[in-house]
Amino acid sequence: AALEAALGSPVAEAENRRGGYSPSLAARCRLRDGRTVFVKAVSPAQNPQSPDILRREARVTAALPGAAPAPRLLHVLDDGEWIVTVYEYVQGNLPTVPWSADDLARVMAATWELGEVCPPVSLPTVAEHYGPLLVGWRNLAADPGPAGPIDSWALGHLDRLAGMEPAWEAAVAGSQLVHGDVRSDNVLLAPIGITFVDWSSACVGRTFFDVIAMLPSVALEGGGAPEDVLARHGANRVDPDAVTALVVALAGYFLDRARLPDPPGLPTVRAFQRAQGEVSLAWMRARLGWS
Repeated sequence: AALEAALGSPVAEAENRRGGYSPSLAARCRLRDGRTVFVKAVSPAQNPQSPDILRREARVTAALPGAAPAPRLLHVLDDGEWIVTVYEYVQGNLPTVPWSADDLARVMAATWELGEVCPPVSLPTVAEHYGPLLVGWRNLAADPGPAGPIDSWALGHLDRLAGMEPAWEAAVAGSQLVHGDVRSDNVLLAPIGITFVDWSSACVGRTFFDVIAMLPSVALEGGGAPEDVLARHGANRVDPDAVTALVVALAGYFLDRARLPDPPGLPTVRAFQRAQGEVSLAWMRARLGWS
């Protein structure tokens, strides 16, 4: 009732949208007056952290400049338990999976172009937002068991990897807009243009953070090995040492997280992190070239 009052029209039809790893409601809603909107809603009953994540997404989206390729926020309803956000409905489709060459080229180009958008002053840096998370090798060095998907090579180099892990923060420092979570399920392709959704992890740094961080998931979805995709779509735009520093940090993050139990309401996220960790570990080994 509160939602319909805010919209000024009853909801005539709602269609759930699948994708991603959030337990939130995500539905395309056709209103009786003919408009269509996109509604997201969640409470702590689905996952204790999800309401605050959706609140942050709303704040970030509201602060983004008009030039940002993001849906416009229309309404926020928040009673302290449930939070509901209403966005303009964006016509578009998720990329094909397995990735097609055309879809991948479009998304990679659009991701690089995010760096041309002026970020809101309220956003944290990449290091501030992800600093507490990208400490996986240090966690593993302090407590290596259970190792999960980590192979004997990585176990033999834990201290060395933990020592070089902090270098990612300086590598990604900058003043460009970073989405923070570019994946196939957070991108809508229209005949003209691309829209990025789910801006809860937006921050400020260097755009290549988004490019590198998405490549393990691209590999899992048939888009090609990370090094090959990067070679085709922007390797000349970033310092190789900066790429290696970030790949090391991402591999540690995914492998460390894969050891944890599934969060409430997210039964598949650890398996996805484990799979990305295995891809990132192989990528890291190839880049480091250590015996």
